[in-house]
Amino acid sequence: MNGGDDGAVPAAPASPPPPLEWKFSQVFGERTAGEEVQEVDIISAIEFDKNGDHLATGDRGGRVVLFERTDTKDHGRSRRDLERTDYPINRHPEFRYKTEFQSHEPEFDYLKSLEIEEKINKIRWCQTANSALFLLSTNDKTIKFWKVQEKKVKKISDMNIDPSKAVGNGGIASSSVSFNPRSYLPNGGSADRSCNYLSNDFAFPPGGIPSLRLPAVTSHETSLVARCRRIYAHAHDYHINSISNNSDGETFISADDLRINLWNLEISNQSFNIVDVKPANMEDLTEVITSAEFHPTHCNMLAYSSSKGSIRLIDLRQSALCDTHSKLFEEQEAPGSRSFFTEIIASISDIKFGKDGRYILSRDYMTLKLWDINMDSGPVATFQVHEYLRPKLCDLYENDSIFDKFECCLSGDGLRVATGSYSNLFRVFGCAPGSTEATTLEASKNPMRRQVQTPSRPSRSLGSSITRVVSRRGAESTGVDANGNSFDFSTKLLHLAWHPTENSIACAAANSLYMYYA
Repeated sequence: MNGGDDGAVPAAPASPPPPLEWKFSQVFGERTAGEEVQEVDIISAIEFDKNGDHLATGDRGGRVVLFERTDTKDHGRSRRDLERTDYPINRHPEFRYKTEFQSHEPEFDYLKSLEIEEKINKIRWCQTANSALFLLSTNDKTIKFWKVQEKKVKKISDMNIDPSKAVGNGGIASSSVSFNPRSYLPNGGSADRSCNYLSNDFAFPPGGIPSLRLPAVTSHETSLVARCRRIYAHAHDYHINSISNNSDGETFISADDLRINLWNLEISNQSFNIVDVKPANMEDLTEVITSAEFHPTHCNMLAYSSSKGSIRLIDLRQSALCDTHSKLFEEQEAPGSRSFFTEIIASISDIKFGKDGRYILSRDYMTLKLWDINMDSGPVATFQVHEYLRPKLCDLYENDSIFDKFECCLSGDGLRVATGSYSNLFRVFGCAPGSTEATTLEASKNPMRRQVQTPSRPSRSLGSSITRVVSRRGAESTGVDANGNSFDFSTKLLHLAWHPTENSIACAAANSLYMYYA
């Protein structure tokens, strides 16, 4: 899975890597038993930065919380000491709270009589500069560009006056200044040496002040300050579902149900519409855009998914308005398998490029699919996530759970994929050739508590010898998981992210952020 766009495929390893053994690392915002979760505290977005040293989360209350990695810092030690340090083999990413800020506030669109939620839909990190952090955050309508930087707190010291009698701006605590109607000299002095310009709160000593010290400005401590650099607004008629940075470091895209816009980070009052699927007559609308992402290395390529289960790869060099795709990835449905729910469960909720850009991972309601951008005949691997829910599709439709949008992620080495499920569970699958790894973990301090049994061998696709379809089936019994535990559809793990360089996963269970390593 480490192939590049040149089509070179490395020799397959003799045997797939062994399954990872996941361990609990950290939890932020852990709930106590019986504690009620506030709606505004529920996490709605998670994102690692490019090197994995920072993690950002957004919540339904419009806040962005930043965490920084602590286990790689040298704590000011010399290079020689660092070279002598023998790190333990089981060292894993550890994070601590860094800062938080209010990114979005609730708004009201008076023209459309529409309330705009403050909920953060997506967060994307931008390139760092001068030790400052930059990131994009968006709610349903407005994208904001944030700069987070350490600022030194400056204080005035070394003053002549007694600090106990000084107020915050360096003035005298007493506001009473007594002027004496006496004769004054041309240079501003007084003919009467005993004259006091100030009240008794501040009196010059007899003989005057021997040495006048000028106040000095000193920096004692630093504080993190988040400042909104730009606001990209009024460009989407429908709810924004995706934002994605370009590898050129200058532009990004934002996508709603019907359009994808291209922005320059430096220009907030203008964007270019590059994809528009809105029909002339809205009654002819058959599909909407569900997710969009730039290629990680090719600045001219991006992919977007649709509610019909297809992924389109477009090339910005073809035309200004990219309504025609360069490649279409979709899986043909089996004859006679169509039902009322077919299109609903085929809708793709999230897509992610692999690190090298060769593969695209997609998540629909029932499965994870891995696509090779050089092969549009079908997915190279399919992982069954919710197959055991197929008999309950009617109930899921009634309570709207069938419309839940689960995210997906790939490991940095491209050997594994992960996605969330119900009952605060998430699943990790091995996608290397020959791998049968399929792990189910719970977002708790004991992640392996509800481990699923090792699945059967991968089933091969009969239609094509090239396409490898790996099937991971859970229990088929209605309403229970593979271990016979009943499923709770009200607790769902929608958001998760894989560390870009290590086997570490951050996932959100309501208002709690759990981190695991292997």
